Parts: sequence; structure tokens; C-alpha cells
Amino acid sequence: MRLLKNATNVLRVAGVLIMTSFPAFAQEGWRITTVATGLDTPWAVAPLPEGGALITQRGGDLILSRDGQNSRIGGVPKVANRGQGGLLDITLARDFARSRMLFLTYAKRQSGGGSGTALGTAIYREGATRLRDVTPIFEMKTGSSGGRHFGSRVVEGTDGTLFMTIGDRGDRPAAQDVTRHNGSVIRVGRDGSIPRDNPFVQGGGLPEIWSFGHRNPQGAALDLAGNLWVSEHGARGGDEVNAVKRGANFGWPVISYGRHYSGGKIGEGTAKEGMQQPAYYWDPSIAPSGLLIHSGKMFEDWKGDKFVGSLKFDYISRLSGTPLREVEQIKTAQTGRVRDVVEAPDGSVWFISVTDGAVYRIAK
Repeated sequence: MRLLKNATNVLRVAGVLIMTSFPAFAQEGWRITTVATGLDTPWAVAPLPEGGALITQRGGDLILSRDGQNSRIGGVPKVANRGQGGLLDITLARDFARSRMLFLTYAKRQSGGGSGTALGTAIYREGATRLRDVTPIFEMKTGSSGGRHFGSRVVEGTDGTLFMTIGDRGDRPAAQDVTRHNGSVIRVGRDGSIPRDNPFVQGGGLPEIWSFGHRNPQGAALDLAGNLWVSEHGARGGDEVNAVKRGANFGWPVISYGRHYSGGKIGEGTAKEGMQQPAYYWDPSIAPSGLLIHSGKMFEDWKGDKFVGSLKFDYISRLSGTPLREVEQIKTAQTGRVRDVVEAPDGSVWFISVTDGAVYRIAK
């Protein structure tokens, strides 16, 4: 394997420049092995407690990969396979060993020819060839078109509610409009019910919204205290890691540490009263994907660290400390266009390489 050796980089944390160096072979004692190959645009992976994994392919197929063999699992919701949309995230319920429930996010065709991010539940029994009891529980409010910025990670909170990320769908001003779901994190129950402590239940916005002002959050995870974090795409610069708070406004497109792809200024600058600052941001952009916050199982030195895949620069970023900073870039022959990063039940780190159409495992 190859790690980024003795590289120096300029990092920005809430506007402060920090010079850091990445030591050669900072994490000796682990190796990468192949879990699955032969995949077509894989998007998310869910390691199974009995071994193997369920893997989503953006085109609409759910794949069971086990013992070197791939097979399709039927019963998946019909998806709008357009642009960045399709079959997206998969997450196993915390009580999966008992309930066998899982959560799927996907782009769903809506009235008027558009499509929107949707969330559903299903049951997967060991050895089954189809999902059972597939139930749509949420879809974003209609009115979006195009094939960009679906967001679409789903995380189960410690109280059993579900957080799902939604991008701005290419409609920047909508991310500041809490009467629309664009550019938000939503929170619902497993049955689609709306928790009574959501910030807009009493009016002023859509009751599913938990936070807003996001551009395109494609990574989400809980920290060891149960708090939600997201990683999200900026424009040209300004990719962010954010500590999500109830009812908080994360500023897009009013504030950003990036610029439009044209080079033009975004909004009003980098800060504004009432809008949250990122815990960390990258400039230039790395195109962040899945987010993992490690439990410390198998890798005690990684406990609480955040791992974010880079679609642009082909590495996994490890972030740590207060303030948060990038302390390592895991860059190997296998880390091509990293789309998802997750922790398996044994504490190993699994990641998707879109370049290879494969899932890999980092373990001791």
C-alpha cells in the first residue's frame, strides 16, 4: 500500500490557515483486502452481521456480495436514474440482528417530470433473494428538476429517529427556504412520523426539517456522543464538515469559503450572524463523499476520528482534534473515487472505490 509521504498542505479551519505535514506510513500494521468486485457505479455499502454486505448501485440494483459472489436482491423501489440520482444510500437499523430492517434512500420520479430524494424501509432476511415489506416513508416536497445534488445519506439517531440529508437540487436559494426540503437535513420516525421536538413542528417551516442551508451533504454519521455530523460539497472550494444542530442554518448560499465555478463570489462572504461556521473545510475542494466516525474498535488510535472519502483526489481523509484538522490522507492504489466509508461490526473500515467498481476493507 502507499500512503501520502511527507506531504505538506495548507488547511483552513473556520478561516484559520494551518500548515500540517502527513508523516510517511503513519498507520503501519494494517492492510487492505478486497471485499467485492465487478460492481457498476456502487454508491453505498452495508456490512452484514452474518458476513458479506449489501451494496447499492446507482442504476437501481441492490447487490448481495458474499464469499466472492455477487447476486441481485429483488424488491427494490423503482428509482429515477438520472444524473447524480438513482439508488443511493443503505443503512442497517441498530436492531438489524433482530428486526432485519434496513433503510434505503433513492431518487424518486415526481409529478411534473422532476425527481426528489426519498426514504424507505424494508426487511431483509438472511438468505433471501428479495426485500420484504418495502415501505416509502418520506419524499421531499415536489418542485425540483434536473439531476444534481440529491444529498442522500441516512443515519439512525440514538433515539431511533432517522436523519436524511437532501441537497439543494441545484436550486441555490431554496436551501434558505424552510418551506421547501431542498438543502436540508430531515428527521422522521421509522414509520415516517414527525417527531414532536423537530424545530418547525409549531410552524414557520416544513415539520420534517432538522437543519437547513446545506449545499449537497453526501456524508453523515453520529459521533460517539450521538451527535450528527455531515460532510458536504461546496462549489469551487468550501467543501465542509459540519456538526449539525437542531434548527441551525448552515449558510448556503449566503456564506461559503468557496467560489462559484465561474470564479464569481458566493453570497455575502464567509460569515454572517445566525449562520453556522463549518467545523472544517477544504480549499481546493476534494469532493467529499461518505463520512465515518470511528468507534475505536479494532483501531484504538482512531477512536472518535472522522474519515471522509474524496471523489476528486482519490484518498480517504482522516480528521481529528479540536479544532478539527486533517491529520492523514490514506491514499493507495485502491482509493480511486472513494464514494462511501463505513465501519463494519468488527471495527474494520470498508470503503467503495467507484474507479475499481469494488469494495475494500482496512483491517489489522
